[in-house]
Amino acid sequence: MPVPFVRRAFGLLAGALVLSACTHMTTSPAAPTPTAPDADPLLWLEDVSGDAALDWVRGQNQLSQAELTARPEYAPTRAQLLEVLNARDRIPYVVRRGPWLYNLWQDDVHKRGLWRRTTLAQYKLAAPDWETVLDLDALATSENENWVWGGAACLGPDYRRCLILLSRGGADAKVIREFDAVEKRFVDGGFFLPEAKSDVDWIDEDTLYVGTDFGPGSLTDSGYPRVIKRWRRGTPLADAVTVFEGEARDVAVGVSVDKTPGHERTLFSRATDFYNQKYFLLDGDRLVPLDIPSDASPSFLRDTMLLGLRSEFQGFPSGALLHTDAAAYLRGERRLQAMFTPSATRSLSGYAFTRDHVVLNVMDNVASRLELFRKDGATFTGRPIEAPFPGSLGVSPLHDPLLPSDDLAESYLLTYTDFLTPDSLYLGSTRDDRREPLKSRTALFDSGGQRVEQRFATSRDGTHVPYFVVWPEGAQADGTNPTLLYGYGGFEISLKPWYSGGFGRAWYRRGGVLVVANIRGGGEFGPAWHQAAVKEHKQRSYDDFIAVAEDLVETGVTSPAQLGIMGGSNGGLLVGATFVQRPDLFNAVVCQVPLLDMRRYHTLLAGASWMAEYGNPDVEAEWSFISKYSPYQNVKAGVTYPKVLFTTSTRDDRVHPAHARKMAARMMAQGHPVLYYENIEGGHGGAADNEQRAHLQALEFSYLWQQLGRRVSEK
Repeated sequence: MPVPFVRRAFGLLAGALVLSACTHMTTSPAAPTPTAPDADPLLWLEDVSGDAALDWVRGQNQLSQAELTARPEYAPTRAQLLEVLNARDRIPYVVRRGPWLYNLWQDDVHKRGLWRRTTLAQYKLAAPDWETVLDLDALATSENENWVWGGAACLGPDYRRCLILLSRGGADAKVIREFDAVEKRFVDGGFFLPEAKSDVDWIDEDTLYVGTDFGPGSLTDSGYPRVIKRWRRGTPLADAVTVFEGEARDVAVGVSVDKTPGHERTLFSRATDFYNQKYFLLDGDRLVPLDIPSDASPSFLRDTMLLGLRSEFQGFPSGALLHTDAAAYLRGERRLQAMFTPSATRSLSGYAFTRDHVVLNVMDNVASRLELFRKDGATFTGRPIEAPFPGSLGVSPLHDPLLPSDDLAESYLLTYTDFLTPDSLYLGSTRDDRREPLKSRTALFDSGGQRVEQRFATSRDGTHVPYFVVWPEGAQADGTNPTLLYGYGGFEISLKPWYSGGFGRAWYRRGGVLVVANIRGGGEFGPAWHQAAVKEHKQRSYDDFIAVAEDLVETGVTSPAQLGIMGGSNGGLLVGATFVQRPDLFNAVVCQVPLLDMRRYHTLLAGASWMAEYGNPDVEAEWSFISKYSPYQNVKAGVTYPKVLFTTSTRDDRVHPAHARKMAARMMAQGHPVLYYENIEGGHGGAADNEQRAHLQALEFSYLWQQLGRRVSEK
């Protein structure tokens, strides 16, 4: 499903993956008195690579690593996690480009990765013959750069010319270089863009659309492209012709080129905030506004336009997927029909195109189902597709609309997993609903005796909030289980069941319970579930999370002394706000790449792009509700908090590492016990390669066992 630039750029906000009380709060804390930003004595920690800030980081890293690596869990956990991350039987997920299936592969030998390809016939074999196209480790060594793979945009139908995106240390900003996939080398004098948060697309072999940092005034307040230019091969970037502009207060501008023969379209967009965009179709030299709701998402299947709704439109409910004749709609004939309509428990998770069909991925009480729709005259008819259930399904199309004759036109890749079932990959077909097994992963841990159940907690306002409980073998509801509660609750991102060898080995098999909370702010029940917990209603996410925690205690799953919480990015804000509001309820907090200083978040890196989610703290009325939950402003001396582990990355250029730095430093100054670890590279994911990931995760699990205690001996 085509995704607008703003959602592509920020879609990973979900981040990596994963006691006594002086005060028992039953209401939100009172708003602190706003202070001028320059009154913050810890502003010096916002200097990302400043000597003083990095000296502080290295000092804290040394202390935290010394404590946690000395734990008996650390060494075996790190070894097992690295074994999982480097396992050779991982499913090599692929993207089709012409006759090739491409994959990026990382293991203990290829730490940065091999960009490689094979054919479908080879891919079906147990041991495919892979052809290396680009060796990232060799490139990094030869150029003395810490390159991390950022993706590739290749020009069809031959897919020879590619734009390779390379990140230094895992940052969002990337260097873009033209690459010849036949000769397997970078093109001499080819297209090149220096490090920036760029958006590019091919027009033809000699022309690009480029949104990047062209100099002063070319970026939005959020640090993303404000201007798109047309750049011809062999001319300086400075001579590229401006074709589209947004405003400084926009989040970003974007462009998407559809080269489907007979249905060529170029779509420009202005993201006025995170959830609203203005779209324009290129008609010759004119830009024609696309008259749709600003929070709707358009996509095209030849002569059909599909429209995903985030709010009610012409009598259709929020969360519906509509279709119409594209040309007629542009002429003003608005004959819209519904392909999918949500219910109280069903929402649309996504969709994919084959040549003649639309495959819908539908969530039903946070479990995936598939539906298939085919165009029949002016409408679409649909039916269910048999697929594994309950768990998480993923659909990736194999159809290439640029190929006149395509044997895979009605084929797609289907993945399935759940908490106790390793990933499986199938080749699906819309022709006969056959599902051919392609790959399956060997179990990474013994799940014998383990079980999963879905429960519901009642939040403060009476809303029923679902959550999953993954029980280890032999566990009983006796209030003694080390339990980790994981959540996110933001940006309409859903937490669906996943399989994790790391959790299996480092947590379940050692007696730990995992709980995944599907709180408001996420997308588990469609746009309304998200919109119920934004801006002035953000506290509902924290109320839901607290309600799940209280339910775990009340039903004997665990006790506050053995209950920990974990979340990253917006989830880091979630656990930060929650432990500050209810310090009596938890004994461990893993706060990963978090937002925490909500007074200044909009001034730090990409923070301004998220004001549609949180609000603008410079507006007094909005600061009045933000200030009630902002962890950095509400943490206090004299309150007994659980010992917190903060983790972040110096190279995270999305959520500023100063959030974690300043929160940790403030808590230390107030006398609270804190552990802090900042990877000097790694980007928003926290790590740049598998060794760094294994080290970081082993620190986190060692901390959790330190705080929550071991219930049974390691198995």
